[in-house]
Amino acid sequence: MSNQQFNPEIEPRSSSGEYAASLADIQRAALTIASAAHRTPVMTCRHIDELAGARIFFKCEQFQKVGSFKFRGAYNAVSAVATDPAAAQRGVITHSSGNHAQALALAAKIFEMPAIVVMPTSSSPVKRAAVIGYGARVVDCEPTLEAREQTVAQLRQQSGAILIHPYNDPRIIAGQGTAALELLADVEALDAIIAPVGGGGLISGTAIATKSLSPRTLVIAAEPQGADDAFRSKQAGRMIPQTNPQTIADGLLTSLGKWTWPIVRDFVDHVLTVNENEIRAAQRLLWERAKLLTEPSSATALAAVLRPEFPRFAHPARIGVILSGGNVDLDNIFWK
Repeated sequence: MSNQQFNPEIEPRSSSGEYAASLADIQRAALTIASAAHRTPVMTCRHIDELAGARIFFKCEQFQKVGSFKFRGAYNAVSAVATDPAAAQRGVITHSSGNHAQALALAAKIFEMPAIVVMPTSSSPVKRAAVIGYGARVVDCEPTLEAREQTVAQLRQQSGAILIHPYNDPRIIAGQGTAALELLADVEALDAIIAPVGGGGLISGTAIATKSLSPRTLVIAAEPQGADDAFRSKQAGRMIPQTNPQTIADGLLTSLGKWTWPIVRDFVDHVLTVNENEIRAAQRLLWERAKLLTEPSSATALAAVLRPEFPRFAHPARIGVILSGGNVDLDNIFWK
């Protein structure tokens, strides 16, 4: 991201001063991932438009490699590690419940470097199987942030692997911002862009890209009421860590980080929360009416658009919705 030589032995640093990424960083990331990532389609559904009272443009990241936007950031970060042969030989390590785990595993496979993924025992079996299928070594841990971090620290000491954090990394944020960069290029005059928020990598990259290229466009984060640290943090004006999150949107369980919180604080216009029934209804709507196979984290964004609290406009609104992924455990469909 920076013009300075990448040093994988130290914590990744921002090239943009106070914030983790700039528009230039996201544009460089777009060039980096262009040969590997899919340019995902933008799709519409007339029935959902009628329900929302607006034109909805779905950026379909469930069609991205590994079925999630996470591949964008992971490939961007791993490509930086690959510039140092010694670091590449030691490989990369992360902790993740699923989508970032798969993304990092595939990116490491592409660059022919070893990957270690620490996964909580509560992780989806579908996502765990995919990580193993991409060739990564999976190490189990208890389903707490403390257990994840302690296990990663021990394994890093043993292996010398380079940490690629799931979201709290400027290279990750820049990579995730490429989804909004494409959406803004493909759809003109958006009144708002909404994306789900967990750790904040996607919404941070989205906010930087959007406010740089289309300042009038609102940036809105969608969050489950049972995992609402971003909402509470915005209300308080300070970062409030996540505690005991409870939601079917398993990709949104993590807290904002030191790189993502300042961007959410300063560039995200609204954080809207939705309940579990609204998430279920939105996911079923996406499956049945739009024919878009998405996971609950994706449906959280549509659920927020359908809430009465969603901003209204004096003209027919044009809303971009980033569907973050589509990795669903089909043996555990929650509306059966």
